[in-house]
Amino acid sequence: MIFKKLADGLKKTRNQITSKLKSVFSKNTVINEEIIEEIEEILIQADMGFDTVTSVIQKIERSLTKNEKKDVSFIYDAIKNELKNFLSNDTLQPQPEDKDEKNLKIILVVGVNGTGKTTSIAKIANRYLSEGKKVILAACDTFRGAAIEQLEVWAQRSGAYLVKHQHGADAAAVAYDAVEAALARNADYLIIDTAGRLHTNKNLMEELKKIKRIVQKKIINAPHEILMVLDAVTGQNAVPQVKTFNEALSLTGLILTKLDGTAKGGVVIRIQNEFNIPVKYIGIGEQIDDILPFNANDFIDALFED
Repeated sequence: MIFKKLADGLKKTRNQITSKLKSVFSKNTVINEEIIEEIEEILIQADMGFDTVTSVIQKIERSLTKNEKKDVSFIYDAIKNELKNFLSNDTLQPQPEDKDEKNLKIILVVGVNGTGKTTSIAKIANRYLSEGKKVILAACDTFRGAAIEQLEVWAQRSGAYLVKHQHGADAAAVAYDAVEAALARNADYLIIDTAGRLHTNKNLMEELKKIKRIVQKKIINAPHEILMVLDAVTGQNAVPQVKTFNEALSLTGLILTKLDGTAKGGVVIRIQNEFNIPVKYIGIGEQIDDILPFNANDFIDALFED
């Protein structure tokens, strides 16, 4: 059921990659330079990135025997396996959960407006709540109009407790109160929503750093996760966003949303290759349960499913 949901969500990207690869292979029985270039172009069009694709193809060409290079049936599986290798590096896999001694895990969620950040927070909260965990949400996006109200609606739907101040309040003060509330209520998770003005806005980055410092005053090793939400539809345009936020905050993971609405799902592979930041969750729909923990093998299998 979960794999089917993943496969359905990746349908547009799969059509971009798999159907085109099979079309190339069906017309050719021997691999040559022209075919290699076609394969590279197909993978690049899925926003895997030039450097990533070049590296994948070079590794495949080095690993195949002369006979295998002459048979296209080997190439398709070789691409699939090499992409799994790219995503299966131990340093890129989600690590065991790091919690405070009070059993509280604090997750700071960042990203530009329009990526689905607040909705992703609600979906993650819902997952934890369904496991019987106690979840508190912090409405620290006090800048954007209706952001607090939006998170409040999601909190009511999911059953999470919400800490909020008025519009325009100091975001760090909200975060501080949220940590105190989480500790007082013996919560398992505190998920902090943040403002998402343009990633080039220096004031935003300073605000996010301040939230991080304030949280650390209450709990030294917090936030335990700093997750950035990316809109998969933007494809390679997400790369400079990751660079800026990572330099400012040292991201621990990514949430890739709207994969069901784009043919650019290959950007997952490019981002992990360039930044060594693991994708923790992927969003594949609008429903409250349409978010899945990222699994490299399942992702590639769904991408190449017949």
